[in-house]
Amino acid sequence: MTTVSRKNIYILAFTLLVVMLGYGMVMPIMPFLIEKLGAGGTELGWLVSTYSLMQMICAPLWGMLSDRTGRKPVIAIGILGYAVTLFLFGLATRFWMLFLARTLAGVLSSAAMPTAMAYISDNSPEKERSGGMGQLGGAIGVGVVAGPLLGGLLSKRTFALPFFVGAGLAALAFFLVLFLLPESHPKVQSTEKHLLRWQELRRVFISPAGLLLLLIFIMSFGLANFQGIIGLYAVDKFGFHTGQIGLLWMVIGAVLILGQGGLTGPLTRRFGELPLICAGLAGGAVGFMLISLAVNFTTLLLALGFFTLSLALIGPALNAYISQFAQGHQGTLMGLNSACSSLGRVAGPLLAGPLFDQNLEYPLWSGSVTLLLGTVLSIHLLRKYAEQSQKEHLS
Repeated sequence: MTTVSRKNIYILAFTLLVVMLGYGMVMPIMPFLIEKLGAGGTELGWLVSTYSLMQMICAPLWGMLSDRTGRKPVIAIGILGYAVTLFLFGLATRFWMLFLARTLAGVLSSAAMPTAMAYISDNSPEKERSGGMGQLGGAIGVGVVAGPLLGGLLSKRTFALPFFVGAGLAALAFFLVLFLLPESHPKVQSTEKHLLRWQELRRVFISPAGLLLLLIFIMSFGLANFQGIIGLYAVDKFGFHTGQIGLLWMVIGAVLILGQGGLTGPLTRRFGELPLICAGLAGGAVGFMLISLAVNFTTLLLALGFFTLSLALIGPALNAYISQFAQGHQGTLMGLNSACSSLGRVAGPLLAGPLFDQNLEYPLWSGSVTLLLGTVLSIHLLRKYAEQSQKEHLS
């Protein structure tokens, strides 16, 4: 990549880092803030689920808008709006204010992810695309790890401080985007050609892109199964204390950063996206079973590392591979990508919770079966589409 394109990736990575910091900082504070405002577990569930639900609904709309108006305005509006919602969160003194701020945060933060991925697709050759996506994934991993830690430290002074700090970082990201990030997709004058009609949307879902969207849902669903119960699983099965749980999450975050930020690009250039996707799904299925077979802290740590690395390699490769089927609608396709990922994050915990109540191993087994079925079906169907594409090319 050129120096300019690398600078652009750093700006986008910082933007997504800020979004995930804001998301992560909320998590350790939310139960205490809810309690302070006189709400309970039901209200906490609403706050957690509404964020992903709004992202699922709004991400495709933001993506479509970026195809028409350009990437830069959508990213700028999204990150500025996110700064405002974090500030409102810090000012909240009633539950309805928290709920409104969290809902708006889901709506506006969903503009950043798909549009940033579309930006990478606009500017990167296919062989380099996974590396760019991986750097964005690495930034997300840093946010996932640092967000709860930063939120916990800052909240010792006041619950509002983490949100004000997050708002300030989001405002900084806005100015970086506004003044330093060039446009990658100029505004379309004639919208008729570029509006994705229902017929074209149908073509997306019956094309290889549709299968890849299914894989994105499967990966997100499996990961949400894991994230929703792993802390409770470690406590109930092994009796780990909070320090050990924290170390597990630190290792998970470090592996995620290493896999997406450092390994995805080189591995993709050597083996290609599709083999990496298939290997990652299979590795994730095996990783679930290894977690269930762990007998102590060390074996659980190793199993979690293997599982996290497997799924870390899939995300950027999937995002890069699916971008090849955009046909001029990168923003829309990446919006659908983000929506499928959000749907998995909503659906995964809804299944994992009841399964865990029946048997603490059931969520791991169901996750393994899901990823294994996805591996088998995706290999078969993607090969079929590859053969069809080759025949069409030869004819």
